[in-house]
Amino acid sequence: MKTLRVVIAGAGNVGRSIASELLQNGHEVLLIDREVQPSRRANLPRAQWREGDACEISVLDSSDIGSYDVMVAATGDDKVNLVVSLLAKTEYGVNRVVARVNHPKNESLFNSSWGVDVAVSTPRILTSLVEEAVSIGDMVRLMHFEQGDASLIEFTLAPEATVVGKPLGDVPLPQDCALLAILREGRVIVPSPDVPLEAGDEVFALTNSADAEAQLGRALSAS
Repeated sequence: MKTLRVVIAGAGNVGRSIASELLQNGHEVLLIDREVQPSRRANLPRAQWREGDACEISVLDSSDIGSYDVMVAATGDDKVNLVVSLLAKTEYGVNRVVARVNHPKNESLFNSSWGVDVAVSTPRILTSLVEEAVSIGDMVRLMHFEQGDASLIEFTLAPEATVVGKPLGDVPLPQDCALLAILREGRVIVPSPDVPLEAGDEVFALTNSADAEAQLGRALSAS
């Protein structure tokens, strides 16, 4: 796996949690926060720290933002996250910008116009997980990617679905769709044409359009 250089704006609970996970996976992390608390720095000794406002050009310049692969705007303020995302993408050419959405009413703003490649809304993810937990035979959109209008989809197969017992190669999948994984009784199965589908399988896929989502839903739910 390639070692990524990741800068995170916001060293609150969310930012530090992301940083900890990335550091464990061997990536380089810089945290930017208006007030760097010694206890937080001590808990993430392998991270680099920069005290300052991530919305200020001088702070971003001195942090050499343009040399990083990914910017994560993870503060608790949506206005800050939008400004940070826009600056990272337009002023410094950061390849990948991921932004945290704190309030669902602001979610429509987090798009490519503001430099956001991926918007992560905790309320939406929680709602999706709730729906996924209680839904059988229904499609749940877990995440939407602004670039290319792609979405991460999860579909749980109902017992009466006609695809149950069939190998994946016999399922008419839409062209703008890529199966990523099948989760079966807690075990991850790599999709291949000869893998038979079973009732209760959680099928994860990337789709590139609303039409592809609809076609995939019809293919997996037909009874």
